[in-house]
Amino acid sequence: MAGFAEYERYDGLGLAGLVQARHVTPEELLEAAIARVEARNPLVNAVTMPLYDHARRAIGAGLPDGPFRGVPFLMKDLTASIAGVPMTRSCRYYADAPPPAADSTHVARLKQAGLVIFGRTNTCELGLSLTCEPQLHGATRNPWDPARISGGSSGGAAAAVGARMLPMAHATDGFGSIRAPAACCGLVGLKPTRGRNTLAPYAGEGLAGLAAEHAVTLTVRDSAALLDATAGPGAGDPYTAAPAARPFRQEVGADPGRLRVAFTSVAPNGAKVDAEMLRALAETARLCADLGHHVEEASPAIDGELVVPTFLTLIAANTVVNLAGHPTKGRPAREDEVERVTWATARLGDRVSGADYVRATQAAHRLGRQMAAFHAQWDVLLTPGLATLPVPLGVLDMMLDDVDEYWRRVFHFSPFTVWFNLTGQPAMMLPLGTASTGMPTATQLVGRHGDEATLFRLAAQLESARPWFDRKPPLAM
Repeated sequence: MAGFAEYERYDGLGLAGLVQARHVTPEELLEAAIARVEARNPLVNAVTMPLYDHARRAIGAGLPDGPFRGVPFLMKDLTASIAGVPMTRSCRYYADAPPPAADSTHVARLKQAGLVIFGRTNTCELGLSLTCEPQLHGATRNPWDPARISGGSSGGAAAAVGARMLPMAHATDGFGSIRAPAACCGLVGLKPTRGRNTLAPYAGEGLAGLAAEHAVTLTVRDSAALLDATAGPGAGDPYTAAPAARPFRQEVGADPGRLRVAFTSVAPNGAKVDAEMLRALAETARLCADLGHHVEEASPAIDGELVVPTFLTLIAANTVVNLAGHPTKGRPAREDEVERVTWATARLGDRVSGADYVRATQAAHRLGRQMAAFHAQWDVLLTPGLATLPVPLGVLDMMLDDVDEYWRRVFHFSPFTVWFNLTGQPAMMLPLGTASTGMPTATQLVGRHGDEATLFRLAAQLESARPWFDRKPPLAM
């Protein structure tokens, strides 16, 4: 591979350290990243909007002296507003939307950290799936097995990092859209606590508080350092997470003490969990016990039957609004401008009353109270990452005619993720296992509301005991 030959040996902080020590320049790192996108993207279709000249201009103008100075970075084609750069949301209705005039606060903080934005990654239409197969940009394929999905809606980000085009990339999570792609592609994927990262200035909250921005990364420490760079309130936020006691980066390598760790394989919707996923969970539970933690099987006492219908009420109503939000068209989307599941989900939203929406938010808050009661006894909950290995392309395609069948498939593939979007808790995927097929398998770690610190301490301990950094898909060998 042309350019800086040792590029893939480092995570984001490692590359930034090389820049700081003047062993390599930001220009060299960018060209190494571009070379990998040009070589590998045709195989996975992760990067849909190259911004190479944008990145070169940013370097030429001088980069801030942040913790990731000079490190290449990709932004998802959803949520992240970059001044002067279009955002299609992988939707024909929004494809011609004018670029925003200003960066979102999150993007501004990423730039202040020294990151070099050089492209946008694929997502499903409006973020409504756990796969990336939009009609606008085409399907993103899993770097471990191109016949399988890379996850969604941050599947482009996960495929790019999984293919080692770069060590980390921007991602968002409204019902598992950071964690499911991380599980599919063998990465670290943290959904932070509700309100940890601001959505200012363009939104107060996303999807009734279910949505969060962060990233998929190769290492736990990169996830922690990146969260340090972006966390904190924005002007006018309706609410925010309580500040951390100290920087999250300091939690990586810190002694977690003897934690009380529960594990469960019982999905809130009763979905069956495949043997490969159960094995990954059992191995992680044993590893936690071997590391000295108190580990027991314990299922939280929650109203699990509320999880799926509560989410569907919220997503349907929000989809109605999203399909009328083009800044210049002055009209809602037409049926021929969106995919079938998007249109049908909006039609479900037409039937959601104001009272239905309030009841759904109250149900989400009740689930949060129930989980808080559970965490009075347990520091961390372990669940399977997914219920199955990444499914073949086409299974979750949003051109499916039957919207009820579509959502049934989504929630039987990933029954453990949206649970914690509803409660607002931090939840993290770790690629600790390997399936018989050679595909990575993940376990989800869930912490108390506001307690990413404990997750980072335990995740770093697990990463040290069972490292995954050197596991690469065939196309990155």
